[in-house]
Amino acid sequence: MAHGLPVFQVDAFATQPYSGNPAAVCILDAPRPADWCLHVAQEMNLSETAFLELGPEGSYSLRWFTPAVEVDLCGHATLASAHVLWEAGYLAPATEARFLTRSGTLTAQLRGDWIHLDFPATPCTPVVAPAGLEDALGAQPVAVGRTQFDLLVELASEADVRVLTPDFAALAHMPVRGVIVTAASPGQDYDFVSRFFVPAAGINEDPVTGSAHCGLGPYWQARLGKSELLGYQASARGGYVQVGCRGERVDLAGRAVTIWRGELLH
Repeated sequence: MAHGLPVFQVDAFATQPYSGNPAAVCILDAPRPADWCLHVAQEMNLSETAFLELGPEGSYSLRWFTPAVEVDLCGHATLASAHVLWEAGYLAPATEARFLTRSGTLTAQLRGDWIHLDFPATPCTPVVAPAGLEDALGAQPVAVGRTQFDLLVELASEADVRVLTPDFAALAHMPVRGVIVTAASPGQDYDFVSRFFVPAAGINEDPVTGSAHCGLGPYWQARLGKSELLGYQASARGGYVQVGCRGERVDLAGRAVTIWRGELLH
């Protein structure tokens, strides 16, 4: 039987199996059309499926698809992609992974057990809350900002973030990719907590979101006065993201675990 395309499922921003955010990673042998990628992403039925194709000078073309749309930036599927390249032997562990994406060239480095991603910062600008936001969240914002992709909403406490039960149908009508909800942590284990709702892209709640932390890092750097931060995304699966603020860039770090590997035959 002819061999298919290698495909992996990886739990990203996870320190143990079945936590963090699962992503599928497919290694392509030639360019594939967007509609085919979308069908595969629907078949995988995860928040993101990454498609990697070897590019010039050892770089990889990288595209990300939800089951509904292609997206411009995705942290956890990039982390999963780098993990696969090193673990499966496509790249030596000491070699930097370079990805050509819709958000420019992104890089990843393996340092011990942690994968570090060099991503663009997406700081937010204060805005007036869109009509219906408070009712859709079921909570009163302390502050509302707009990043390149999302609304960023600060609530009064970590407890307020954790108990949210949003109206996803109403959130899907907000004029943004998604809604990040966050609060400072009163404890010592992490600096801030967040959740991320993306019903307009077919994902009611994303488990752990690297791209959201491109905005969360600069936001909490300004609030807390520190450039090295640890965030906890308080979804049902949950996961930690280290964020280093570097001006126009952020360093996002997390760990990853391969759950299964196989072949895509069609």
